[in-house]
Amino acid sequence: MLVAAGRGERLGSPYPKAFAKLAGRPLLAESLERLDASDWIEGIVVAAPPEWEEPVILLAEEVGAGKVSAAVTGGETRADSVRAGLADVPEEAAAVLVHDAARPLVPDEVVGRVLVPLGEGWDGAVPALAIGDTLKRSDGAGEVVETVDRKGLHAVQTPQAFAADTLRRALDAGGDATDCATFVERAGGRVLLVDGDTRLLKVTTAADLALAEALLAAERPVAR
Repeated sequence: MLVAAGRGERLGSPYPKAFAKLAGRPLLAESLERLDASDWIEGIVVAAPPEWEEPVILLAEEVGAGKVSAAVTGGETRADSVRAGLADVPEEAAAVLVHDAARPLVPDEVVGRVLVPLGEGWDGAVPALAIGDTLKRSDGAGEVVETVDRKGLHAVQTPQAFAADTLRRALDAGGDATDCATFVERAGGRVLLVDGDTRLLKVTTAADLALAEALLAAERPVAR
């Protein structure tokens, strides 16, 4: 499942974030192509911005993403968008991979890394990077109130993979969270952290978009 319903206000784009331009193409095109090409993926449901469902389908056709089975209307929150997308995932699906279109440079090795643990009895697996910076908590106005011990802390990324039935039950419990793993954890599920990837940066601002373009250019050098 591709979650692509973000508005992208901080990008300063006149379009939803998924349709902001990355190297001359909609941001969403990169994730669509990469997930469609993955041998780990059997089908793709896209949670689209409201009124952008048809452009998502047209874009999937344009880039040859034949595994896209549906573009559903995303919700007000990320969790609502995941619930909407999950409703279109076939009941017989054993595993669900949830990826944010805002992280366009998804490496196929990470897809495999999060799916393999599901066959080893884990309820979910998420990519993560250990935090190396010193962490401080403020009072909201800028004054430091605490230095946080960073030992054992990780920055979590997507794609995240889950046993389908486990994720459905966890989301049915309601509530909101910034990632799917939180729902599974709340429901008592066992979630494994696997190695993340620095290429999985999240595009939030114009500077992030420029960095993603630079990484993409390094990955696909222009022939001379």
